[in-house]
Amino acid sequence: MARGLNVSIVDRRILLLVLGNPPVNAMTADMLAAMSEALDAAQDDRDLRAIVLTGAGRAFCSGADLKAAREVGVADAAGGFGRVLDQLARSRAPVIAAINGDCIGGGLELALCCDVRIASATARFVCAGVNVGLMASAWRLPRLIGPARAKAMLLTGSPIDAARAESWGLVTQLHAPDALDDASLVLARRIASRAPLSVEATKRVADQALDLAQEASIEMIRREMAPLLASRDHQEALEAFAAKREPAFRRQ
Repeated sequence: MARGLNVSIVDRRILLLVLGNPPVNAMTADMLAAMSEALDAAQDDRDLRAIVLTGAGRAFCSGADLKAAREVGVADAAGGFGRVLDQLARSRAPVIAAINGDCIGGGLELALCCDVRIASATARFVCAGVNVGLMASAWRLPRLIGPARAKAMLLTGSPIDAARAESWGLVTQLHAPDALDDASLVLARRIASRAPLSVEATKRVADQALDLAQEASIEMIRREMAPLLASRDHQEALEAFAAKREPAFRRQ
């Protein structure tokens, strides 16, 4: 375990990543390297079916550590952060962001790269790029909550609270602060219990849903559906339904 990042496996199928660099869990070069390594390993571990990303203490993440970035060079720091963002977005296993507190700047970009976002009722969200002479979330945020609402955040650098984040669709669930960890694992376990080949194919199609024209989308769905229809897991689902039991999916 590198300083500031706790990596663990829950129930053999869930990767738990906890950012721990108080007070705001800024991402250092060591943390970025450790997260990149953990995400690479998760991509190759076919037993892993879901990932939970959260923060320790009262903050989720404030993004890259700007003080450390001055020492290693902003371009190098941004490159390492960008690699992690790309790994999260392209993860084979769905990623849940459990936003336990302040989600600021690059921390918001981390959350936007995840597939599902849930939050503490006390969380805050800030597009801080314009506050520090940089830019972040200008592509992902408008796609998620619409250009008008996104610009209200992006151009002002002002915080919004958790209730507004939920109403805008930035997060899908709010929980009491002491219930968030359990809620994230309940959600991860549910995803991990579904047919993994189907989950991964669905994620790939959903990731392209806003980019492809209708005909290209239909063709992509056809390509993804063919092996699913022939899979042993699909047959297992049919047999389980007939027998009125829970299916046991084996990634086959």
